[in-house]
Amino acid sequence: MGILGRTSYVIRSKLNALVGRVEDPTQTLDYSYERLQDELQDVKRGIADLTTQKKRLETQRRRLEENVERHRDQARRAIEQDREDLARRALEKKRAKTTQIEELDRQVANLEETQDSLVEKKEQLQERVEQFRTRKETLKARHEAAEASTRVSEAVTGAGDEFSDVNRAIERAEDRTAEMEARAAALDELEEEGVLEDQLSEDSALERELEELGAEDEIDAELDEIRAEIDAEAPDA
Repeated sequence: MGILGRTSYVIRSKLNALVGRVEDPTQTLDYSYERLQDELQDVKRGIADLTTQKKRLETQRRRLEENVERHRDQARRAIEQDREDLARRALEKKRAKTTQIEELDRQVANLEETQDSLVEKKEQLQERVEQFRTRKETLKARHEAAEASTRVSEAVTGAGDEFSDVNRAIERAEDRTAEMEARAAALDELEEEGVLEDQLSEDSALERELEELGAEDEIDAELDEIRAEIDAEAPDA
């Protein structure tokens, strides 16, 4: 195989692979099933047309039989009236109608034979359609299951890197959380030991101590004032 031949073979192989991926087997199966259904409907219509034609011939045959009886009666009456010439003409018409009846019988027999053949083919085709429908649904279910399995496998495979990123993010979050918890515990411990000043107050330790002394002086002064009021209200001893 020359270079051009190998190149053509490679191109055809890639194109066939591409078409295989693009083509939806379920749609192909549904289309084939519809074609079989159409063929089955054509056969049923053919049987219906034959049945209609056969009934039309049977109706025509009954009319001819009525004519045969009528011509025979005409011949009988003509003989009773000594009109052999009329009787002969009536019998000639009767014979012609009888020949037509025989031809119609052959046509009806041929139609019945064709109809029986079509009915047999219809039943065979009906069975094929039912078998194909069962197989089609089974293949569609298998195809859908394979597609679902492929999507899950691709998702799991493709999510490997994402899961790694997520795990690393979780680890960083856990480390950051542990660091914050340790820092909070250390601050609580320092605060309990009095190493840290109250960050909510803007005053220094000296100012807070002076404020506390001033508060005690105010309390002492208020206590003296209350005692004086009590002494003033007491009756003389």
